[in-house]
Amino acid sequence: MAHVTITAALARYTHGKTEFEYPNVATIKQLIRAFSEEFPEIKPHLEEGAAFAIDGQLFQESLLEPIQPDSEVHILPQIGGG
Repeated sequence: MAHVTITAALARYTHGKTEFEYPNVATIKQLIRAFSEEFPEIKPHLEEGAAFAIDGQLFQESLLEPIQPDSEVHILPQIGGG
């Protein structure tokens, strides 16, 4: 079961919850879908620039990147700058 952690900035879309368990996700795309079904307001934030760290390796825009059943996944929101 993949263990997923989000930042406090994203937790405002998940009623303050920052840690989740997802047993049936095999890719980032499936994880986004599962999150969006549970918390619809988070979907645009995950689809538009979020970064995903899977077992310590950072990915951006890699929807088909595999997630193992025992993976640790961290979701980081897009950071604006200028």
